[in-house]
Amino acid sequence: MSKRKIVSEDFKGHIGRTWQMSQPWWPAPDRSREDSPNILVILFDDMGFGSLGCYGGDAETANIDALAGNGLRYNNFHTTALCSPTRASLLTGRDHHAVGMSTIANADSGFPSKRGVVRNNAGTIAEILRDEGYSTYCVGKWHLAPSDQLSAVGPFGQWPLGRGFEKYFGFLEALTDQFRPNLVRDNQHIKPDRTPEDGYTLNEDMVNNACQFLTDHVSLAPKKPFFMYFALGAMHSPHQAPQSYLDKYRGKFDEGWDVVRQRRLDRQIEMGIVPKGTPLVPRNDGVEPWDSLSDDQKKLYSRFQEAYAAFLDHTDDQLGRLFDHLQTVGKKEDTLIFLLSDNGASQEGQVHGSTSTTFYENMEAEPLDYNLARIDDIGTDRTKCNFPIGWAQVENTPLRRYKQNTHAGGVQDPMIISWPKKIPKGGIRSQFHHGMDIVPTILDLLDIDPPSQIDGVPQMEIHGTSLAYTFGNADLPTQKKSQIFEMFGHRAIWSDGWKAVSWHQRYGDYDDDGWELYDTTKDFAEANDLAQNQPERLAKLIELWWAEAGRYDVLPLDDRGFAERRAMARPREDSPRIQEKYLFYPGMTYIPGGAAPFVMDRSWEIAARIRLPKNTSGIIATCGGLSGGYALYADQGAVIFDYNFYQQIYRARADHPGTEDWSDLTYSFTKTGICEGTGSLAINSQQVAACALPRTYKYFMDWEGFSLGESVGSAVSPDYADKGAFAFSGEIDHVMITLGNDLAGPNDYETGD
Repeated sequence: MSKRKIVSEDFKGHIGRTWQMSQPWWPAPDRSREDSPNILVILFDDMGFGSLGCYGGDAETANIDALAGNGLRYNNFHTTALCSPTRASLLTGRDHHAVGMSTIANADSGFPSKRGVVRNNAGTIAEILRDEGYSTYCVGKWHLAPSDQLSAVGPFGQWPLGRGFEKYFGFLEALTDQFRPNLVRDNQHIKPDRTPEDGYTLNEDMVNNACQFLTDHVSLAPKKPFFMYFALGAMHSPHQAPQSYLDKYRGKFDEGWDVVRQRRLDRQIEMGIVPKGTPLVPRNDGVEPWDSLSDDQKKLYSRFQEAYAAFLDHTDDQLGRLFDHLQTVGKKEDTLIFLLSDNGASQEGQVHGSTSTTFYENMEAEPLDYNLARIDDIGTDRTKCNFPIGWAQVENTPLRRYKQNTHAGGVQDPMIISWPKKIPKGGIRSQFHHGMDIVPTILDLLDIDPPSQIDGVPQMEIHGTSLAYTFGNADLPTQKKSQIFEMFGHRAIWSDGWKAVSWHQRYGDYDDDGWELYDTTKDFAEANDLAQNQPERLAKLIELWWAEAGRYDVLPLDDRGFAERRAMARPREDSPRIQEKYLFYPGMTYIPGGAAPFVMDRSWEIAARIRLPKNTSGIIATCGGLSGGYALYADQGAVIFDYNFYQQIYRARADHPGTEDWSDLTYSFTKTGICEGTGSLAINSQQVAACALPRTYKYFMDWEGFSLGESVGSAVSPDYADKGAFAFSGEIDHVMITLGNDLAGPNDYETGD
């Protein structure tokens, strides 16, 4: 007789030799969460404190304003000053350094707090709620996985589905084009189902997918609560919107940033979102008086701000559709909604604004004339733009500095909470809180203790403080004791209403950094520096900063930029970036830029074995997009290699009559100096064209990646920009990329501001 099968102890039936001799038993369904609220977290990107209409802004945001009118606005809410770190804190309830996300997720800098991943001992709210009976959905920007883990082969452990979400639609990187996004569904890269010519926008697509998730959920699991994390690409660059929205704001900002900023502060004070008597801080360094600008500058800079307002307006309209759908499916009254931004408005457009995101990532300034030549394309799918720092300061009204900085303009952000069933309508709350406080608030409201283990991994403590106590009482003092800030060497500490803050000059000596001191209970805008008046208090706060830095694993201080860190980081052993040769086959899935072969400032070669009959056209291989990159393609009886350097095309072109035989097409770049070299195009080992490349990219080409046999995203070359995917009409056997060993090192570049 065979041994009896071991059965789990909780089985309450009886197992005999046959089913007729056995007694079945079914466990009762878990209905413990049927009365729990649904939860929707909406995260904006790079949206300043004063951008929304209900925070004094100029763009029309009627749907968000209505949400605020039905809930609470917070005017003393803080984040980390940067996107990935805020997301890490928001989703885990912990300090971003402590969980491994000191800066953005694109590179591992080699230190425990700078791995670019959220440690598994810092479980996400999605992991917690999934195990508590919630359905968990993620829509939009992720940016919590290293760039070299974003290809079709993963690893997927740090993608949304690896961190507690059951369904996902969105984009994984820091940003994407609003008209031609690089999309992912669950763990698979996909293409948009429409084109810009068909009216496609990412905002609309994200809301469509969110609504589909909710429709399925309510239809098929009506008693089960859901948690949805909806992370917008807005208001991060590129600032893009449909033409009707751009037209709506033409001329609206011609008065200039000085007039608009003052008017915005006046509205904020009238609304009560900013205390009476709050002054405008002086213009940030580099922001010139509007009246001192030339007519060309005024026209250009106004156009950038029009694009920002149009983008925000369009985003609000799409969020309105999401709110309406919650009402349609009967879930609006019992859905707890948090709406916030991940940091302040961005300084990355620099002085003149930007029509190409690539300049900033290479630590270069965009020339005024460059942008003037592209003024009519601002806000469209023909540029990837960001506004000048003068307008960024307006969006942060009335606060000082920007995203990346630990002054209030970088870390003090709008936050709205709405829960019609439980929360008072139309109030303002001024208690000090931080993005890490969202998770403990949710756990508090649901009466859930933080789990000691998730998937067998012991968990670190939750660092945040629930803000649920603020819902019913505006006058209660804050229950948070202190908060440390650090980003790119900028430092700050808040404790008991006092804030010490230090701005750091990149590559400067940290010992030379000055510290400022503000009484935030009386000085909302950080306008009155008391460092000279109260040196003892300042010294104690600085001492507290160092203590908290030790507690949360903040050190070492690191002031390098993102692309610089990525270029200098040592890839993990299984990373595709450690390869010297790549062999690609037709049908291969798109590769995000950070996982594509790293060709910046080194010799390299791309070789394609192809069949090129007469009149063949289309992309053989391309990497990057309209802001920068390369493309190997055939068109009009020629084979062409284009290198897009800030939209200047360096081209090697040769006639090709076409043949049914296999041909070997090779482009070789030979580095002759720092960021320069020569290119050579060969057919069957015979050189047919050459070109000089007097400048090449140092660290970065574009956020768009590598594709084979077609163009995915925007076009590298204007010569095929109107041809859509421009799929290759010949036949590709394979493409091989070989990287040289002369990659520039960190000591090869001069460093500066």
